[in-house]
Formats: sequence, structure tokens, C-alpha cells
Amino acid sequence: MELIYNGPLDGPLFVFAHGAGAPATSDVMETIAKGLAQQGIRVARFNFPYMQQRVDNGTRRPPERAPKLIAQFQQLIASIDQPMVIGGKSMGGRMASLVASDPSTDELTVNAKIKGIACLGFPFHPANKPESLRTEHFPLIQQPVFIAQGDRDKLGTREEVNSYGLPKDIEFLWLTDGDHDLKPRVKSGFTHQAHLQTTIDGMAAFIKQVLTPTPSQL
Repeated sequence: MELIYNGPLDGPLFVFAHGAGAPATSDVMETIAKGLAQQGIRVARFNFPYMQQRVDNGTRRPPERAPKLIAQFQQLIASIDQPMVIGGKSMGGRMASLVASDPSTDELTVNAKIKGIACLGFPFHPANKPESLRTEHFPLIQQPVFIAQGDRDKLGTREEVNSYGLPKDIEFLWLTDGDHDLKPRVKSGFTHQAHLQTTIDGMAAFIKQVLTPTPSQL
């Protein structure tokens, strides 16, 4: 899988996966990647193979099943020889969290490279299926987790997420009136641009925190 890089060569590395329906070059992915790069983060975006085929051929292909996407993500991590935070938009963030919780990730000696998980618009359940939760793997994740989520995300509202009993150490950034793309309604008084900037600031701080060694680690 080909990587699209933004940011300084020596910056803390964030490997950034796309959502189910839009590629690594979508507007939100570009905005987040370039915003993180301006704050000194080295961002590596990529397309999963199904999405790359869609980009190359113009055909509408659905995502492959989670086990295949997890294996592809693991292979990518294995090919990069440095510590990193992994994450993504919607499905990409979910796959990153599943990679971190997958026992085979440890066996592939990939897990030691993963220092944190950063997600935006996490799909806690499929659209219109709030009973089909995708949360059972969270207690298995050993690394710090950051999630930027819109208050009214239809795949996990603030009210819904607060009822899930998720691990207390997950760091949430709630965007007021934000939808699944973190976009607020005009009447809220907030703007999409401002919410994306808040997300960039929060993600950059999280990535630097987990990838900058403390004096005791030096």
C-alpha cells in the first residue's frame, strides 16, 4: 500500500486510515493530515486495497471484511520501522482499534510499535442499528486511546456512548452539535472548520504526548 506523507521527516508518526466510503485524499482526510503536519506531526495516509481499486478503476467497491482489513493494516505497520500512533476516520479508526486489540498483532511483533490509537467519528454501531455495538474489543486495548466525536453522530451520540461503560481512560474530545463528519448545524453557532481545527489540536497533543519519551525513558 502506497503511503502519502505530510509533515516533517523527524516528526512523531501518525498512520492515518480512511473511512469506508471516501479515500485517503478526501477533503476531511486532507484537512486533518495537513493540519497535523503544521503542528510537527509526520502523517502517513494510505488507501486499503479495495479503495485503491475503486480509485484506479472508478468502480464502487464495498469494504472488505474486517479480518482482511486488519491483516492489511498489520502488514503496513510491519513495513514501518519506528514507533507510531495509528488511527483513522470512522471505519479506519475502528480498524486501528481492532488491530491494537487483535492477539495476532502481538505475534507479528507489530504491537510494540503501536503507542496509541487516535480516531475521529468512531462508528460505535452501524447506521440505524444502535443495538449492534462495536465496543467489545476496547477493554483489550493496552495503548492510550483518543476519540474525537460529534455530539449527535448517528453512529454513536454522546448520550449513547456515555451509556456503554467503556474504559474510563479513553480520552474523548466531544464536538458540540457535530455529526459523523464532526460538522455542526449553522444554528449551533459553531463551524465545521473550527471543529476540525479543535480536532487537529487535540490529536496533535495526544500524538506528541504518547510518542515523546519522558526523561525516565531516555
